[in-house]
Amino acid sequence: MTTAILAIDQGTTNSKAVLVSTTGDILSRGASPVGIEHPQPGWVEQSPLRLWQSVCEAIAACLQAGPTVDILGIAVSNQRESVTVWDAETGEPLGPVVSWQCRRSTAACAELIAAGHAPRVQALTGLPIDPMFPGPKMKWLLDRVPAGRKARLGTIDAWLIHCFTGGAVHACDAANAARSQLFDLNRKSWSDELCDLFGVGKSALPEVRDSASRFGVTKNVPGLKDGTPIASAIGDSHAALFGHGAFNPGDSKVTFGTGSSIMTTLPGFIPPQQGITTTIAWSIDGRPTYAFEGNILVSAAALPWMAGMLGLPDVQALTDLAATAEPGGPGFVPAFVGLGAPYWQADARALFSGITFNTTRAQMARAVTDSMAFQVHDVFKAMSAQSPTPLGRLYADGGPSQNTFLMQCIADTLDHVITQCDAPEASALGAAYLAGLSLGVWPDLAAIAALPRAGNPILPRAGDAADRLLVWRDAIYRSTVPGPSTMSE
Repeated sequence: MTTAILAIDQGTTNSKAVLVSTTGDILSRGASPVGIEHPQPGWVEQSPLRLWQSVCEAIAACLQAGPTVDILGIAVSNQRESVTVWDAETGEPLGPVVSWQCRRSTAACAELIAAGHAPRVQALTGLPIDPMFPGPKMKWLLDRVPAGRKARLGTIDAWLIHCFTGGAVHACDAANAARSQLFDLNRKSWSDELCDLFGVGKSALPEVRDSASRFGVTKNVPGLKDGTPIASAIGDSHAALFGHGAFNPGDSKVTFGTGSSIMTTLPGFIPPQQGITTTIAWSIDGRPTYAFEGNILVSAAALPWMAGMLGLPDVQALTDLAATAEPGGPGFVPAFVGLGAPYWQADARALFSGITFNTTRAQMARAVTDSMAFQVHDVFKAMSAQSPTPLGRLYADGGPSQNTFLMQCIADTLDHVITQCDAPEASALGAAYLAGLSLGVWPDLAAIAALPRAGNPILPRAGDAADRLLVWRDAIYRSTVPGPSTMSE
């Protein structure tokens, strides 16, 4: 019987399951939507039980679509910076999944910044104080745990490992821990200082393990035999970098989705200086690999929004229209929930600028598609200024990476070759490769790097990218300047 690894990619809007053979080939896929709730403006949350149910549905669809296989192990990649809380004894959720997009901790973050804690937090964690990151959201969840209930707190990998093991294991991987704001990157452990600062009890936190590690075995998971090992866990963006075989310093990738993540592998730990973060990319045999990262809060999510505003049937129609635009259109900043890297302006707001009576629908569409390229451009400029290694190979993955027009815009704006990957499931593949290391399917990174990876190189073209960037700069300025309601008198 064919052997395979079952890789889970639990994302913001969908859970996916992918069967990966021991030759690195994708045998089948399955997916199920999760659902997102907005209980009040700026708040974004999900149901922990629905999230787990969507994983089970994706597994069922994947197994039904594929050949009969012997599953060697489970690999987990997950949306990052989203957190939830559950009862340590019963496993009952004690709160929602508070999404990485959620801004409910904006006031708490502002208080911490005003008190002067931002430099110390960034020095320990590589992360700025921003509502995207979990520290204040974890406190918000714990503050609402009913009296007398013992809480377990965790990122989404910890919740999935809890569910897969029937509650037997409370653990996460080092890459997810590194995005929590509670993890000391130098000591590679939960920080007493940070837990005290954010008001989070260490007893509620999961054990931190390597990304390629045994996280227990399955129990009572529909469609899976009990005792199947969970052999890896890692954040989805980190998994994508690993899936591309980006093991050399300077290797980079852009993952496109609701937001975007740009990462470049580092030769060692380097504290971030401005606009970007430092993170653990993955950990193997107790040794972490580090990366620079820039997190874009809204990327491809702006495309269906604009398609609906223009009365277009889908995103493909939007990009087709954008491709016909004449030069000289407006600028657009997709700051629907503030701006992430490299600006980190929580109060920034989405806007169009430079609209005239001559502005066309095609130019409006192009402004929105360009915003994806310009945000990536600005993060890469910040990375290049701080990286000791020139940025080399650049891979693009995620669903929007299959749109050649969008990827050409980014190559032109960066003036850099982009490899458009044929398989958009880079996160699932990266998690599967890590599980294969843990299980002994592949002996080392060299064997994984040698696996075939098909891709389409997109070469930059000469054009008006410089002029468009000037329009973008003006729009960014207008988006981040305080309005009359927030300016002091």
